[in-house]
Amino acid sequence: MPVIGLTGNIGSGKSTVSSRLKALGAEVIDADQVAREVVRPGSPALEELVANFGPGILKENGELDRKATGELVFADPGARARLNQITHSRIKETIQSKIKGFLDRTAASPNPEVLVIDAPLLIEVGLQINVDEIWVVKIDEEKQIERLTRRDGLSPDEVRSRIAAQLPQEEKLKYADRVIDNSGEPAETMRQVDRHWANLLKDHFPVKGGI
Repeated sequence: MPVIGLTGNIGSGKSTVSSRLKALGAEVIDADQVAREVVRPGSPALEELVANFGPGILKENGELDRKATGELVFADPGARARLNQITHSRIKETIQSKIKGFLDRTAASPNPEVLVIDAPLLIEVGLQINVDEIWVVKIDEEKQIERLTRRDGLSPDEVRSRIAAQLPQEEKLKYADRVIDNSGEPAETMRQVDRHWANLLKDHFPVKGGI
């Protein structure tokens, strides 16, 4: 059963693509949700984060304040490196466990099954070795900045800082088996996703021909 690694930088529209793949029949593991799980209140990761960055990164209810933490680490490469060191290995291990669970559960299934790992840091944390294909969602930088300033209320300089903190889009594209250009109209993006999905099914399920 194929495992797709879906990735793309901040503001690329990766979540839109992920939602479409889910609608087409894929099971989706959301790395952002996993990231929230590993820093839930009482977790070793959250305790380590508080020890490193202080209680100011917590909300009143004891949960991690992701916005405050993001502002802190994007302004300080050293802080970002400490955050990544604390969280990335735990996120990777959790996703690997979920992939194994999917493969074990579907091994004897008579029906085609597809798993999508929706992960902006798929390559950065080394999860590319656990997938059969890498799909990269790309976008023009001008569009990326426009979307993020509108969506997150960030200034263009803040957006550029966050873009610069990620692996460059050009580097991610080197890993891509299939590319989705989300710089145009949404309908065109969906046509690309549907075409890649149809080709995936032909490649991996030539007899069944679909889900």
